[in-house]
Amino acid sequence: MWDPAVYGRFGDERSRPFFELVARIPAERPRQVVDLGCGPGTLTATLAHRWPDALVRGIDSSAEMIESARALGAPVDFALGDLRDFVPSPGVDVIVSNAALQWVPGHEALLARWVGALTAGAWLAFQVPGNFSSPAHDAVYELAAAPRWKETLAGVARRMAVPAADEYATALTAAGCAVDAWETSYVHLLPGNTADHPVLAWLEGTALRPIRAAFGTDDAGWAGYRAELGERLADAYPIRHDRAFFPFRRIFVVAQTGALT
Repeated sequence: MWDPAVYGRFGDERSRPFFELVARIPAERPRQVVDLGCGPGTLTATLAHRWPDALVRGIDSSAEMIESARALGAPVDFALGDLRDFVPSPGVDVIVSNAALQWVPGHEALLARWVGALTAGAWLAFQVPGNFSSPAHDAVYELAAAPRWKETLAGVARRMAVPAADEYATALTAAGCAVDAWETSYVHLLPGNTADHPVLAWLEGTALRPIRAAFGTDDAGWAGYRAELGERLADAYPIRHDRAFFPFRRIFVVAQTGALT
């Protein structure tokens, strides 16, 4: 289960990549704009301001996220759905997906399918985290494999992986797109004057979600795993000057369909 309030922690840090991605989409008057994996909808709502004449849609697989998005009252059509099932209609001129595709193994096939369905001149823009080999993720998955936790978390604590920017660019260029691809490494300065380590609080909004779900009603088990993970994260990201310095790599792609055919 996704929790919009937990996901909303560090909102400024999480939203910055979205705005940097959308700023590189030069579409002027798109007919339809679709945000796949729209989450709580706050960022999707800004697309309606960017393109006020477009029909803007937000799709997410979490009922909790869609409920939160609809409560915004934004001029956006929010709907429950799985991005893996999405098929662009002829009126879709812009697809945006921000920090969602990493949850879909083999999503390169999805990208190819979307490109093939979009009309020539349409835009596909997405951003995915590229920090899955970071000390934070090492701590999450090494601890999950420890004897105390491995039975509970077997098959759940799966380290995600995404292609590099040049690999995305190669595949989309081969599909006839003009591609703008880049990587950015942010250094987030997370406040350290909190009860929990700030990197632990960050991870609870994303990577730890399936792990928490695996513990189910075993609150004591989750508390034990969480406490031990917090200790490991404190070693990996010590608090200095009242902050944890948290490097975070992200991968961005903006592609225009049919530009090279």
